[in-house]
Amino acid sequence: MLEKIKIVDLIEVLENGSVQVRTKTAILENGKQISGTFHRHVVAPGDGYSAEDARVQAICAAVHTDEVIAAYIKEKP
Repeated sequence: MLEKIKIVDLIEVLENGSVQVRTKTAILENGKQISGTFHRHVVAPGDGYSAEDARVQAICAAVHTDEVIAAYIKEKP
């Protein structure tokens, strides 16, 4: 039996307050991984994050303070 699973397996907070999220997609055959890929995306300060994984939402809520968002916007080219 084949099964496809997607999980957020890595969450990192970068120096500028951005939250980098890595999602793993694995193909399992009889419970054993036979293939896997990774996808990364960034949630920048000020971006919406309501559709993110609950853990990512909690981290963004803690990290994306008004001060962090203002500093990010100021440094943005």
